[in-house]
Amino acid sequence: MSTPPKTKEPQYGLLYDTIEKHGITKFGVMINESWNEDPRRTVFTLARYKFVAKMLTGRSKVLEIGCADAFGTRLVQQTVEHVTAVDMDPVFIEDVHARMNPSWPMEAFVHDMLEGPVPGRYDAIYSLDVLEHIQPENEDVFLKNALASLDEHGAMIVGMPSLESQTYAGPQSRLGHVNCKSGKDLKALLERYFHNVFVFSMNDEIVHTGFYPMAHYLMALCCGKKVGA
Repeated sequence: MSTPPKTKEPQYGLLYDTIEKHGITKFGVMINESWNEDPRRTVFTLARYKFVAKMLTGRSKVLEIGCADAFGTRLVQQTVEHVTAVDMDPVFIEDVHARMNPSWPMEAFVHDMLEGPVPGRYDAIYSLDVLEHIQPENEDVFLKNALASLDEHGAMIVGMPSLESQTYAGPQSRLGHVNCKSGKDLKALLERYFHNVFVFSMNDEIVHTGFYPMAHYLMALCCGKKVGA
């Protein structure tokens, strides 16, 4: 690297040290779209990952189902020991590998949850913006296959846009959202598989315990996997 420019305040020299060590980080193919078309949506997406990172702090083996470009996954990597990220679309996994930083290693590979469980055992699983893309008749297969990889005392986080939010969703979102739910229905579904399900409302980047029908997004924290789930 050529001699970096000198900043007027010397403490900012570390900015160029980081460039020399890591280069300039590229956006993933999905986060690039939101950053260029609706920058605020990028913040909302990262806030969901921050919630997951805080809830799963200290976990040893964590599985992300439906990682897309895995740009937000680094927030979870910061608080857990190891993340495995899977997605059914090879385009996204190729993008993840193309941008992989050796300082932030993760295992990422193609896997379709409707075809079977992910090999291995995990003490936490999370899946953001995925369940709404699963046809209702396939949601039980999706969840059973996901939970087959979850330890008995593991936790799972499921995030999805609320049914009520779809009035305001754009055409692209509505095209893929075939299974959005109200907070009450999401809780009822997940209680078939867990003894404890805590559903939070989310508006913009704020997670709260407010009225489900006024939530744009839902975050369900689940623990106490039921026998046979």
